[in-house]
Amino acid sequence: MASSSPSSSLLRAASAYSRTRFFPSSFRNLTSTAQASPSVINHHRRSLTSAAVRSFHCSAPRWSQRLDWRSPLNLRAQIRAFNPVIERLERKFATMVLTSLPKPGGGEFGKFYSLPALNDPRIDKLPYSIRILLESAIRNCDNFQVKKEDVEKIIDWENTSPKQVEIPFKPARVLLQDFTGVPAVVDLACMRDAMHRLGSDSNKINPLVPVDLVIDHSVQVDVTRSENAVQANMELEFQRNKERFSFLKWGSSAFHNMLVVPPGSGIVHQVNLEYLGRVVFNTDGMLYPDSVVGTDSHTTMIDGLGVAGWGVGGIEAEAAMLGQPMSMVLPGVVGFKLSGKLKNGVTATDLVLTVTQMLRKHGVVGKFVEFYGDGMGELSLADRATIANMSPEYGATMGFFPVDNVTLQYLKLTGRSDETVAMIESYLRANKMFVDYNEPQQERVYSSYLELNLAEVEPCISGPKRPHDRVPLREMKADWNSCLNNKVGFKGFAMPKEAQDKVAKFSFHGQPAELKHGSVVIAAITSCTNTSNPSVMLGAGLVAKKACELGLQVKPWIKTSLAPGSGVVTKYLLQSGLQEYLNKQGFNIVGYGCTTCIGNSGDLDESVANAISENDIIASAVLSGNRNFEGRVHALTRANYLASPPLVVAYALAGTVDIDFDKEPIGTSKDGKSVYFKDIWPSTEEVAEAVQSSVLPNMFKSTYEAITKGNPMWNQLSVPSSTMYSWDPNSTYIHEPPYFKYMTMDPPGAHGVKDAYCLLNFGDSITTDHISPAGSIHKDSPAAKFLVDRGVERKDFNSYGSRRGNDEVMARGTFANIRLVNKLLNGEVGPKTIHVPTGEKLYVFDAAMRYKDAGQDTIVLAGAEYGSGSSRDWAAKGPMLLGVKAVIAKSFERIHRSNLVGMGIIPLCFKSGQDADTLGLTGHERYTIDLPSKIDEIRPGQDVTVTTDNGKSFTCTVRFDTEVELAYFNNGGILPYVIRNLIKQ
Repeated sequence: MASSSPSSSLLRAASAYSRTRFFPSSFRNLTSTAQASPSVINHHRRSLTSAAVRSFHCSAPRWSQRLDWRSPLNLRAQIRAFNPVIERLERKFATMVLTSLPKPGGGEFGKFYSLPALNDPRIDKLPYSIRILLESAIRNCDNFQVKKEDVEKIIDWENTSPKQVEIPFKPARVLLQDFTGVPAVVDLACMRDAMHRLGSDSNKINPLVPVDLVIDHSVQVDVTRSENAVQANMELEFQRNKERFSFLKWGSSAFHNMLVVPPGSGIVHQVNLEYLGRVVFNTDGMLYPDSVVGTDSHTTMIDGLGVAGWGVGGIEAEAAMLGQPMSMVLPGVVGFKLSGKLKNGVTATDLVLTVTQMLRKHGVVGKFVEFYGDGMGELSLADRATIANMSPEYGATMGFFPVDNVTLQYLKLTGRSDETVAMIESYLRANKMFVDYNEPQQERVYSSYLELNLAEVEPCISGPKRPHDRVPLREMKADWNSCLNNKVGFKGFAMPKEAQDKVAKFSFHGQPAELKHGSVVIAAITSCTNTSNPSVMLGAGLVAKKACELGLQVKPWIKTSLAPGSGVVTKYLLQSGLQEYLNKQGFNIVGYGCTTCIGNSGDLDESVANAISENDIIASAVLSGNRNFEGRVHALTRANYLASPPLVVAYALAGTVDIDFDKEPIGTSKDGKSVYFKDIWPSTEEVAEAVQSSVLPNMFKSTYEAITKGNPMWNQLSVPSSTMYSWDPNSTYIHEPPYFKYMTMDPPGAHGVKDAYCLLNFGDSITTDHISPAGSIHKDSPAAKFLVDRGVERKDFNSYGSRRGNDEVMARGTFANIRLVNKLLNGEVGPKTIHVPTGEKLYVFDAAMRYKDAGQDTIVLAGAEYGSGSSRDWAAKGPMLLGVKAVIAKSFERIHRSNLVGMGIIPLCFKSGQDADTLGLTGHERYTIDLPSKIDEIRPGQDVTVTTDNGKSFTCTVRFDTEVELAYFNNGGILPYVIRNLIKQ
């Protein structure tokens, strides 16, 4: 930091003190004192002095630059040379005082690093989301992992953010769900084994920040339209997943600082919002903002609570657990101003689909979005969380809502104590992180600006294949018919004119039934996006009630389901009396977790499935989720629409998406009259009254008092007490991955790629669902063959998501999406490719193994937005295990690009205006990537030359975006880097 900055002297003092007295986790992993109390300095003098020397670097930059944190050398040895400064540093401890936060009635809440005390006018103009990054940098500044220059970059955000500068960030905690949590715990267990094999202390592998894991992705909709559906589905869930659950229960005791929330509790993001979110931490008397990274892309939902959170890959989260700073590019911040008020009958889901489309068009990939304006007062906390949840769908790192009075009211509603809420408000006000719309607002600077008048939002849905393809409800019928006619693509099915009116008649359990193109066969109220929001959940109940009273009934062959995000939802649906009407329409509660939205929709009735397949019907699913990519919801629903819970019920009643709700009746009442959409749609006042009378604070308290106590099935699981996991070689769920099998203490170093074949050649918008599906395992796939060969019956295949703890299944499931479009197949859709040397058409896994067995590297060619969608680490792990050495794309989704780097795969971008097609690349060439062999000769974002064996040559940008990512690449990935660092200490 420039010495002339008003904040310099205070920062130097604060940074030296911060890493010892109050926040020791950054040095625990370096000194093996994970259990040390940070407040008892004399008891741990040796450990603390090592950390203290690093802390002192902020005021001694000349010699601190000699420490090289990029390489896993013995850091203690480097530090010993500087022991003469320790005496001066300890004298400094005695005179240093943090800012105290007094309690209104006397005493203090604790101490904190005060942003106002820095007396730097630039801070007043910073977006609130950037202030959270700043506080973290100051608190963690040791000029080792977090440098004084990093703090200055953040303070000077207005000037530095356009320059794509790198900063480190240490989140306060890590959040996992079980689909991503199982492989994360597998990796931690495997890292312990690697530490042991390399002669080091395996217990160094322990989370150093709180880790919360919620088991929510394993429940499937097998049983529906039944009063017993919850119990029946949970029994099946435990039968399928007993081995996985036992493994996670073992992890909860084998690893310190890890909380596991058992199955049946709710969706991870809703549990995070209602229970886990701290907003402000108070650790040993040190106050600091809550921040979280999670292994699910919708971790961003917590941003609605004013907690900075976003999704990262599992491998990146594991490094954060182990005390490594996350390296990130200091983001630009889009200021999104809200004004006005939603019109009568318009839902939060309509708003979020509108916001998603606007932000996608604006371009916010890699940026924060911060919401502000007079319209904020019109949005409930649940509405804000709904918008924040869909940050991945509009491409932003965060959709952030600063803490205000609405936030405080929500904290009280959800059972946080009055003292906790008082502490949160006092701290955030004192540190200029609280928004009070009753006071004059100081203008903040943003990178760019958007504005939406809430009154302009109209009812809408999104689809049929992407979340940001919004369709106003009034245009839905016309849009559907154009999709039938359009060529195959995101908005097209290319259905011949003569086949568009086809009717498939069949018998459903003895009664006549029929399907047409657009017929709804799945109607699911599911996903974290909406089930946290009482207004849309109770709105769905009101639609069901009005329909029942008029005599309308959902057709029995439509698979209906309701999967609440937490037990609180059940309580207020029962309190309101509306669950009764949802049950009558088939929307019985089927479980508490992420179901249809993640692909856990279960099987369709055999008669329905046959009618679709035999007649080539373009069947539809309507779900209140956030993802509708091809092949995700169900293999047989080619059209999938995202809608609010009330609209899910309305479309289920209509039985088709091919309807104009303004002009066409939904059905006929019991007295023979036509019933229209307006007849069953509740008013805003009706919904507000239901929320006011039915959503009560004691519901949250009673739900979460017992949340970690589990259920009888969970409590009966018996697990070993050992800290090292005993791998079962015959397990098809949990398997020791090969990542560290041949690891030595010598990093493999940088490397290019020579004469690699193209495994796959893709166009735009290849999602992580395409790369590593989460849903069902197709009966003819390599993964299915693997399971059958090991005695697993088809009914017990479960899903790819549930088998993420087994690398042998997941490698075979890589690029196994049934809707994969690979240019090497000349338009054919499916999980196959051409083995270039022989010209054979093979499953992708089989082709990859041919290349590996022959010692031949492979690459992937791709278009724009490669890796969009869920933050799925297996979308990087799988290609690595298949032998993919590089991906050349027009652009990458943020999380997926970092995941590729974390697994040692080189991400490269074509130059602007270029792609495989414009360069005349067919994928039948062999590719050589001329990357320097010395890591010191590689720079973030540098250009490299790619040549082919047929004489083509072009320039690409290497997407190692930070120096830290280069260090990971040099070590063969992020986890080998961490292991070598820990062993060398």
